[in-house]
Amino acid sequence: MNTVDAVVIGAGQGGLAASYFLTQRGVNHVVLDANSSPGGAWQHRWDSLTMNDVHGVADLPGEAAPGRSSARANEVVPAYFADYERRHQLPVERPVTVDAVTSEGEWLIVHGNGRAWRTRALINATGTWTRPNLPTYPGMDVFAGEQFHTSTYPGREALRDKRILVVGAGASAVQFIGELAPIAQVVWVTRRPPQWRTGDFDPEAGLQAVTEVERRVVAGLRPTSVVGATGLMLRAQESQAAALGAYADPRPIFDHLEPGGARWADGSFEAADVILWATGFRSAVDHLGPLGLRGPEGGIPLLRVPGNVQGATTAARDPRVHLVGYGPSASTIGASRAARRAAMEVARDLAQAREAAS
Repeated sequence: MNTVDAVVIGAGQGGLAASYFLTQRGVNHVVLDANSSPGGAWQHRWDSLTMNDVHGVADLPGEAAPGRSSARANEVVPAYFADYERRHQLPVERPVTVDAVTSEGEWLIVHGNGRAWRTRALINATGTWTRPNLPTYPGMDVFAGEQFHTSTYPGREALRDKRILVVGAGASAVQFIGELAPIAQVVWVTRRPPQWRTGDFDPEAGLQAVTEVERRVVAGLRPTSVVGATGLMLRAQESQAAALGAYADPRPIFDHLEPGGARWADGSFEAADVILWATGFRSAVDHLGPLGLRGPEGGIPLLRVPGNVQGATTAARDPRVHLVGYGPSASTIGASRAARRAAMEVARDLAQAREAAS
């Protein structure tokens, strides 16, 4: 069994930032990544997503992020991550899929790929990409067309001239409609009315949105999306779809699917070749289940850090565990900031433990 001071799970934005800050503080650690190559979730994004289309890629500590361009995001960002790992000699091991984390006395045991790592501290930075939220509706099994989730979206050209139902009320749905409506027949379907942003998104509005997400995770509630809390807005990329009326009148959720499309409770019907489920993701934290971190409300309560809404990373039920990219830090900027805080707390706790043992 390998013994290290800290284990980081995940080598996306948050995991790489955590490793950088742990290295700065001289903490012996390893980063376990389930992917076979660098890039985190970015390497799995669809080909039509360019650097002009992404909502933003934050700088990794000490290295400027790639700028906007027409280049594919699933090539540019993974190359940036790979170069970052190499430049800073980060101790990433891959592919390692972590199955479970257990506790044995003062030690946490991280299990994956038939191996085990013993550690005093854990930084979990597994994000959400591997946990797509796919709802269940009657008739999904009889629908004769294709069904995709955001995580399996094949790209714009694969759906040209199709009849598509885009299901979802978030930013991904808006983005998909923006690129598909000019080349296909698109109907927007939402379970709840879309929440459009009514004012400018200034720093104060951003702080309010993140603070609300922080409030939920501190209370042990399941986290909501930081992006979702800010409200929807149309970008220049969506102007053509808007002019076509694609966002004007979304339909409520259908009653059930049939082989040729969707049927509503009032009997109305929309023919469809494709159902695109833009229904979001859940936090990929099932491997932490053996630690009993969840509260009665279903979320993992985190300890609040006064004056730092994105600094809530420490699990209230086991302070050896830190979650980066969960709740208020579930954004590229937030993940890097939370990673710094988590690394600082890990280094402090390890130093205190050594001092107590001496």
